[in-house]
Amino acid sequence: MIDIELIRKDPEFVKKRLSTRDKELVKLVDKVLELDKKRREIIKELERLRNERNKLSKEIGILKREGKDTTEIQNKVKGLKGEIEKLEEELRKVEEELKSTILWIPNIPHESVPVGSDENDNVEIRRWGEPRKFNFEPKPHWEIGERLGILDFKRGAKLSGSRFTVIKGWGAKLERALINFMLDLHSKKGYKEVFPPHLVRPEILIGTGQLPKFEEDLYKCERDNLYLIPTAEVPLTNLFRDEILKEEELPIYLTAYTPCYRREAGAYGKDIRGIIRQHQFDKVELVKIVHPETSYEELEKLTRDAEEVLQLLGLPYRVVELCTGDLGFSAAKTYDIEVWFPSQNKYREISSCSNCEDFQARRMNTRFKDSKTGKNRFVHTLNGSGLAVGRTLAAILENYQQEDGSIIVPEVLRDYVGTDVIKPE
Repeated sequence: MIDIELIRKDPEFVKKRLSTRDKELVKLVDKVLELDKKRREIIKELERLRNERNKLSKEIGILKREGKDTTEIQNKVKGLKGEIEKLEEELRKVEEELKSTILWIPNIPHESVPVGSDENDNVEIRRWGEPRKFNFEPKPHWEIGERLGILDFKRGAKLSGSRFTVIKGWGAKLERALINFMLDLHSKKGYKEVFPPHLVRPEILIGTGQLPKFEEDLYKCERDNLYLIPTAEVPLTNLFRDEILKEEELPIYLTAYTPCYRREAGAYGKDIRGIIRQHQFDKVELVKIVHPETSYEELEKLTRDAEEVLQLLGLPYRVVELCTGDLGFSAAKTYDIEVWFPSQNKYREISSCSNCEDFQARRMNTRFKDSKTGKNRFVHTLNGSGLAVGRTLAAILENYQQEDGSIIVPEVLRDYVGTDVIKPE
């Protein structure tokens, strides 16, 4: 959530930065300013009326002690009470609308983020590894998986509908191996492993920015008013909701494996085949809660931690800095890591590593006590996939495929999987 004090003090700066995301956002800032002005006017009038009521109440006490008639003044107090109650209700509605409007405004892009409209304006930062040259036509992962008998799309659809897949046999072992490998790697780097709930309250999703804007992408359990998590970022970051941390507790590094649930409401027609875009998928998440002065250094480290997974797996990738128009709602700056898919002859996103600065912390009310000033400050929060497991599995199938239909298991996974090669059944 953007600091309303910043909007009050420098609305033109806020409008200028947000317009690099979307020019329509200027209207929301203007609406916030209008509602904030109205709120302050109502509060000022309420204070005047309450002071007048208090003054008259004191007069009533004096007159009663003197044995004088107080009917006229009491009628005035009664009238003031009605006016105050009416204004208090109006204030409640204005404050509710103001809060709701602010919650729809995305984070302000960091000044270093390249200005652009969409993914075409993203900037490549670096590449690692050389895409393999095949002496045969590389097949897409869905064909490889079906031939190996490890991806069952028909039975997945039979159980749950489109965009659900059954992973079985050596595929299930490879999926589990990837999860364990990633968790072990990140744990060695100082990330504390967490196994969080998969169902959360609405305010938890408001905290990390999924609500109210992305309601249609979420799965909701209406009876319990709980949502299935779209990413482990949601429960991990909210672990410290409404808490004041000690400065010496920072930085906090967390990692978790969870299934993730997304309706992909705006993605129909994209990646219909395969396991790139599923309604349920596995992911190992990285979350950092850090001191504001070190958050951009921590972003670079987090990105490198996610990259190391691909390096150890021997999968070629590139790192791309997202432009302002392609940033996620809560992010101030984001690096996407894209892995190479031979069948598509292109890099595809496998991780997004973002610094949200204090945007989520304000929504969650997560602070720390600054030792220099003695005041409470909002922490900075960061998150990144380390990695999306299903997409990593798909990348392994494509990059390690052999002409006979078999798959070479990456060396770092062999002890986890229990085999060097996965062959057709």
